[in-house]
Amino acid sequence: MGDGLDRREVLQGAAAVGVAGALGVGQAGSRAVAPAVFVSHGSPMVALDSDDYPKALKALGDSAAAARALVMVSAHWETEGEVRVTASARPPLIYDFYGFPEPLYRLKYEAPGAPELARDVVARLKDAGLPAVPDAERGLDHGTWVPLLHAFPQATLPVVQVSMPLGASPAEVSRMGEVLRPLRAQGVLLMGSGGIVHNLRRLNFHEKNASVEPWAQAFDGWIAQKLEARDFSGLQKWLDAPNARLAHPRAEHLMPLYFTLGAALPEDRLTPVFEGFHHGTLSMRSFALRA
Repeated sequence: MGDGLDRREVLQGAAAVGVAGALGVGQAGSRAVAPAVFVSHGSPMVALDSDDYPKALKALGDSAAAARALVMVSAHWETEGEVRVTASARPPLIYDFYGFPEPLYRLKYEAPGAPELARDVVARLKDAGLPAVPDAERGLDHGTWVPLLHAFPQATLPVVQVSMPLGASPAEVSRMGEVLRPLRAQGVLLMGSGGIVHNLRRLNFHEKNASVEPWAQAFDGWIAQKLEARDFSGLQKWLDAPNARLAHPRAEHLMPLYFTLGAALPEDRLTPVFEGFHHGTLSMRSFALRA
């Protein structure tokens, strides 16, 4: 999953007609390959925070300042049938959370869309046998705009969000990353946004810095070991991990991890963005793959 790719595939992708012209990218060798990133986006309240995790996201954004656009797969957009791709020039924000403080609902993140890039993404997915359609109405959910609010606060980087097939397997989501992987050579940052441990029933809502529960640490540690060993195939067998179903009663927050891993290049080095927990069980582990 991502390990058998010949680098020529990526360079040829950069020379192809499509998003390269729309984003002002020239020949394949004229721009560094953009990273593939996974972020654990945590609670919507992260949008109002200013502690170590938002600072880590800002450092990530600063290190990826050369990116020309961003394609995001978030845990909060699953669709039946076709994969859907945001295609408006100005995607609205979706405040897809309830019962939070009023200031959270007043936040804005007015990043532009990238309709030409969206059409390219749709075409690449369809050419690979993955049904896909543009969606000119859908906006950016909090799994997308909350981390980007900190990573790219100027909101000038064009953003396209791609849905996951409802109930998709790790292999299916990984395939999406593989298909879109050549976009990295065109300066397009590929990002998955979810959570390494995500069980809302086991959160300590009253204490953000609560002690980490051992079962959550064990699952997070298993993921970390597999990542360090670059055992991406082993990571697809996440149900073999300790406390797997406790860590993910439903797997939608883990699935964006596989989009990022599918976009990996053989020469990528894994660099941590953030390691730690919020609310006792919510792993915020985030990382980048850089060529």
